[in-house]
Amino acid sequence: MVSIPGSAAVTAASPASPSGAHSLPRYSVSSLNAALGSLMERGFAPRFLLDATVSRPQLKKGHLWMTLVDEQASISAVVWASQRQKLSMEPAEGDGVVVVGKLNFWAARASLCVQVLDLRPSLSSVMRRFEQVYGQLAAEGLFEPSRKRALPHAPQRIALLTSAPSSALADMLRTAAERWPSTRVLVVPIPVQGAVEAQICATLQRLYGRCHAEGIEALVLARGGGSREDLAVFDGATLGRVLAQAPVPVVSGIGHEDDTTIADLVADYRAATPTAALVALLPERQAVRHGLQQLRRHLVQLVALRLHGERQQLGRFQERLQQLRPRDLLQQRRQSLEQARALLRALSPEQVLQRGFALIRSPDGQVVRSVAALKPEEPVQLVLADGQADALVREIHPGAPLPAAET
Repeated sequence: MVSIPGSAAVTAASPASPSGAHSLPRYSVSSLNAALGSLMERGFAPRFLLDATVSRPQLKKGHLWMTLVDEQASISAVVWASQRQKLSMEPAEGDGVVVVGKLNFWAARASLCVQVLDLRPSLSSVMRRFEQVYGQLAAEGLFEPSRKRALPHAPQRIALLTSAPSSALADMLRTAAERWPSTRVLVVPIPVQGAVEAQICATLQRLYGRCHAEGIEALVLARGGGSREDLAVFDGATLGRVLAQAPVPVVSGIGHEDDTTIADLVADYRAATPTAALVALLPERQAVRHGLQQLRRHLVQLVALRLHGERQQLGRFQERLQQLRPRDLLQQRRQSLEQARALLRALSPEQVLQRGFALIRSPDGQVVRSVAALKPEEPVQLVLADGQADALVREIHPGAPLPAAET
């Protein structure tokens, strides 16, 4: 029960008034309705948020009428034609919404209605749509890991698709300049909230035609923080299919780390935040410089070791070359020949004969090597160092010791 202030009451008493009624406030219908309107104006903020489900939406003369309900109650609502064109979504039967509204009270008939100033999908509605689109695109294979492409290393040029100006864009540009300033960044402004999926898709398709001509090696689709409902624009099936057609790898950096959209799942790489997308895509120049310095030291060591080994090999080659000089080889051959000649001289029969030995030949000219080849009274020929002599074998004495030769 609502008690209506007495200040708006009609004070004139009626003759038919029951006994004791003179102390009660008295209204006309219009004054009662006016008092009700004044009471509600004082009791409600000019604007409020209302969580509800849309029921029976219908257009009448350009105005959108609907009933907003929950589990226990309902209330009428209207979106005037002038405001309807500004809405970020057109609600349908059963959509969960969060309404920005104010109360309209028509005193003439005590009619109460919520005037909708703006509305957006509720979290339950957003997640239901996400699940529907996920099922469609999963069946088309757009989330398969096999279609994910590797990100380019130190790309020469990238494109950033986000709202401009925005804090997310400022953070990304600063990160790009700090990490890898040689990468050129093309900023492509896009709307990132509301019913703007078609605009984002059109911008992407125009950009696809320029990627190869302008040397764009990767795309970054980004949006700063916001509620999950604010990110619903990135849950569209059309946007997911368009992202899958990108001629270069796509990095998504949408919302916060805990937010996952359809665009994140289709992208080649999903970053937790817009800044993290640039961290994933661009190398960190200090780390690269440190790595290059380590590589330089390693290469210097390798070159030093290689030079040391080559110097040793060169020394061995020089020694071998020194040994293979024609003059030295000729001298070595001469020495070898002299040694061979001396050995031949030492082993020649003439040297043996010069020492007092004699060579015995049989009558048929064969060299006699044993007394068994001699016969008594058989002539033999003695060969000495300075000539020959004929002799006759008189006696044979087997086993007689060899007399020592005179030197």
